[in-house]
Amino acid sequence: MQADLYRYLAMAMVAGGLGMGVFTLGSNRPEDSPRLGSRGLKRQRALDSAGSFAQMEPLVRMIAGWVAYFPITDQRRKIDELLKHAGDYLGLTANEFFAMSAVGFIIGALITLIGLTVMEGAPVLFMVGGALGAATPYFNVTGERDKRFKEVNRSLPGAIDLASLCMGAGLDFPGAIRQIVEKAGNRNDSLVEEFERMLQELELGRTRRQALENFADRAPTEAVRDFVGAVVQAEEKGNPLAEVLRIQATMLRMRRSVMAEEAAARAALLMMGPLMLIFGAIILCLLGPFFVQTMQAGLI
Repeated sequence: MQADLYRYLAMAMVAGGLGMGVFTLGSNRPEDSPRLGSRGLKRQRALDSAGSFAQMEPLVRMIAGWVAYFPITDQRRKIDELLKHAGDYLGLTANEFFAMSAVGFIIGALITLIGLTVMEGAPVLFMVGGALGAATPYFNVTGERDKRFKEVNRSLPGAIDLASLCMGAGLDFPGAIRQIVEKAGNRNDSLVEEFERMLQELELGRTRRQALENFADRAPTEAVRDFVGAVVQAEEKGNPLAEVLRIQATMLRMRRSVMAEEAAARAALLMMGPLMLIFGAIILCLLGPFFVQTMQAGLI
């Protein structure tokens, strides 16, 4: 009788705690959705695509409003930097990123718990599924960042060549960049988006150096830093920019060729392990029946 009372009391306390948590979360003001700038544009595109994020966005903003009270300033700054390098992925803010991790933890834990219940596994392993679900947004953002950096590095030499040709034909540097943006076959290319944003900053009154340095801050790859440094130095010293861009494009192509050769050399070494395993499997398939027959005959 007393044990049942304690059990009911514990269940009531758990239910009361959950109810208080839900009430606190529900009464808290959701975080405002980004509507301006690159982040607002990416958010609108994500909502218009009608994907899974569009369905989760109200819940994510609600949890983000609660996360805003946590004193995690350094973590917010690092996540903001990561989201900026990823091209303002889904228009997320740092608080919304943490909210998506919380939602991923809950979903991953529930799916794992259901699977373990069906398979009669240890229920405590649901924490592993929750951890994987919480890490999923981070993996998505870092993957988008790496993909974006690769697109910028691949497209930059050709874009610099076109800019050099346009400037040789009489256009200034912003006019050459505008021609690249307007004549681009894919307006969603990462480099085209960066050039378009650079032009917008110039139209808003930023100096050319500020716009270029902001470009290097959003895509801090070695090729972009070299390009920005070469253009800024050419303006300071009064060197002909068209010639500087032509030399820069040649250097970037040479560097890309060297990196491709290094990747090919590494691939040859990485293939040694799988090839040895395949060779061992072939030897086992060929000599296995012989050893089995020898053992059955009692010769070994």
